[in-house]
Amino acid sequence: MKKRLLAVMMTAGLTTAMLAGCGQETVTAPADTEPAVEEPAAEEQAEAPAADTAENEMSDEEKAAEVAALIDAIYVQERTDETDAQCAAAKAAWDALTDEQKEMVEGENADPDYFGRDTGDASKDDPLNSDNIGENEILVVSFGTSFNDSRVEDISGVEKAIQAANPDWAVRRAFTAQIIINHVQARDDEKIDNMDQALERAVNNGVKNLLIQPTHLMHGAEYDELTEALDKYADKFEKVAVAEPLLGEVGSDATVINEDKKAVAEAVVAEAVKVAGFDSLDAADKDSTAFVFMGHGTAHTAKVSYSQMATQMDKLGYKNVFIGTVEGEPEETACENIIEEVKAAGYKKVILRPLMVVAGDHANNDMAGDDEDSWKSMFTASGAFDSIDCQIEGLGRIDAVRDLYVRHTAEGMKQLGSIETSDAAAATDLKDGTYDVKFTTDSSMFKVNEELKDMAKLKVKNGEMTVHISLASESIVNLFPGLAEDAQKAGAVLLEPTKDEIKYSDGTTETVNGFDVPVPYLDKEFDLALIGTKGKWYDHKVLVSSPTE
Repeated sequence: MKKRLLAVMMTAGLTTAMLAGCGQETVTAPADTEPAVEEPAAEEQAEAPAADTAENEMSDEEKAAEVAALIDAIYVQERTDETDAQCAAAKAAWDALTDEQKEMVEGENADPDYFGRDTGDASKDDPLNSDNIGENEILVVSFGTSFNDSRVEDISGVEKAIQAANPDWAVRRAFTAQIIINHVQARDDEKIDNMDQALERAVNNGVKNLLIQPTHLMHGAEYDELTEALDKYADKFEKVAVAEPLLGEVGSDATVINEDKKAVAEAVVAEAVKVAGFDSLDAADKDSTAFVFMGHGTAHTAKVSYSQMATQMDKLGYKNVFIGTVEGEPEETACENIIEEVKAAGYKKVILRPLMVVAGDHANNDMAGDDEDSWKSMFTASGAFDSIDCQIEGLGRIDAVRDLYVRHTAEGMKQLGSIETSDAAAATDLKDGTYDVKFTTDSSMFKVNEELKDMAKLKVKNGEMTVHISLASESIVNLFPGLAEDAQKAGAVLLEPTKDEIKYSDGTTETVNGFDVPVPYLDKEFDLALIGTKGKWYDHKVLVSSPTE
């Protein structure tokens, strides 16, 4: 509009000048004519976009700050009646931001990673919060993690192992960290019960016999919160028991160790050595490689457990294994002290691995992160080592650790006393060793090789039973301890075949598939699903009986 008016006025002025030049009287514009509008100077034109940009940046910052405040509001350890709405509001506000605005999110606890970090597919996880529990429930209680892949590998893996060993019991989940529950709910719309919700669910479902199996490392602060929450509900069940956490009883000082700590030490070291590609811990030692296991640390009196684990490593002769903690409690386990220990021992290569059930935020950030205060960065900054590698794997994915949790569950069953529908601890009636047993099924198409006449080998170790079966051929490619529908769920752990050589009475031999099958109890049928070469799952009932040493 301004340019158009300017053009008109310029034309009028030119016409007046021309008439004057021809001897005509100068024509003056009428008094009521709109004056010409001047174009802004070039400097003013350059300043205008800059002012608009500053205004837009302020608006972006305000939007980012609003999301940060919403995140901080749900970064709390107490659930309220508003929590569900707050989680939904935080995610909706985040989704409305541009990519540039998301990078500006910064609060007391909020940052772009809260919603933006890719931690895996949450849909692969089962929060185990359905109803129809039945009268007997095992509630597996974990601190929790917002890292989806680790939740599937580490926490769900333990839950599935416990379920496979106790098919007559309903296994459900609870987390003790409301901060994590809110994070997962807001980001992925996956709702995980806290202790109160899980216990209320059990009461509403008519559970009579309740066993709590903590996946916590020790009798620390989270374990105490668990027992406090249970106190409010204990009289609502006929029988209640709490099984041991992973490392068992704490003990009075750093010298006190037990079989649980030994089992965990052996399991995590063996796994770390395997993942690192060494044949043995001695081979790693000769390669000047040290393994540093990073725990969380705590101000709770249970912090002595970390010192006890260091004692256990020494007792086992693991001279190139060190125990540290993120929180530096106990003091000798602080990162700077561990660095000095490894340096003094003369090792030039370091492998860091979490001494935690899950490989979550601490493993990914505090241990393996790129910030200057991560363990990887501090070990590197010391300049004392040729290489620093990280294994981001939780304890919960190690088979031997899962077996220990299953054993603790079985021991917890004893506290409940005699329960008609559960024989989960029946394995303890047999001493450790190998037994000939009869293995029968509900199908003529699924049974042990005919040459073996329904016989199989049962191994008993630390109260846990496993039967090895050699089948008729290689046509059954996987087994699953449980139902076929569960075998097809994301994260299901299938039994892989071995290759067994069968020698028949006529002198011929044949290679067939064999399987090591966990046995929850003897003389009672349990579920064992199978899948063949055609890719279809089938449900079956099997029976292990008549053990002969």
